[in-house]
Amino acid sequence: MTNNRYSVAIVDDDASCINNLQQSIARFSELKLVATSQLPSTGKAAILEHQPSLLFLDVEMPEQTGLELLTEMQDTTTWNMQVVFYTAYDKYLLGALRASAFDYLLKPYTDDEFNVVIHRFLKQATKTQSPQLFKETISALLPEKRRFMIATATGYQLLRTEDIGYFEYHSIRKIWFVTLEDSKKLQLKRGTKADDILGLSSSFIQISQQHIINFDYLTFIDGQGCLLCPPFESVALKISRNYLKLLQERFESI
Repeated sequence: MTNNRYSVAIVDDDASCINNLQQSIARFSELKLVATSQLPSTGKAAILEHQPSLLFLDVEMPEQTGLELLTEMQDTTTWNMQVVFYTAYDKYLLGALRASAFDYLLKPYTDDEFNVVIHRFLKQATKTQSPQLFKETISALLPEKRRFMIATATGYQLLRTEDIGYFEYHSIRKIWFVTLEDSKKLQLKRGTKADDILGLSSSFIQISQQHIINFDYLTFIDGQGCLLCPPFESVALKISRNYLKLLQERFESI
């Protein structure tokens, strides 16, 4: 911040969305746009160079998601940076994001909605107490804190590891589904791979081409079958021979 002006950066793969944000930002004398980018890679470099106080970040981009970009930057973002996720997905757990010190704008937004976000930012930025560091805010959404976002067919869902029992792949539809503790099934984004799921948490382990389980719910291995703890006790899943040894080694390690 210089002379009571706060620097702003935008990372969004859609040029028209960047243009809309530029026009909205120009209405506030307290804000100064210092960088825009349509690619996460160049956006990351611009963020590190300009160290903006406020970042408007698209959720879904070709190279990587907005959360993945922030995760990569958690150790290098040493200044206080507030983030507004800019998304078209109304299935996002927006309240949870805001509770984690993040904010959001839904595409397309109104002037009033933009004003609310900026006034909230300015109020937070002018507080006299020491601001929460960026690394502390992003840590609440990372796997090591057992909370993360998964891409579903309609948007994004913020989940805890313990919310998830297992993932199941439908080979005909070529889609992964996740089964939650309340028996709800969510369809994951088309194109999601097993490695994408396994990378979310060390608690997830693959037992076949069709199934990935939450190891924390695993209670019993019977031959090539495994049983899960409640509320998933009625589900009997088969372990493929190729994955059985890996699963046995995981048991022997505890």
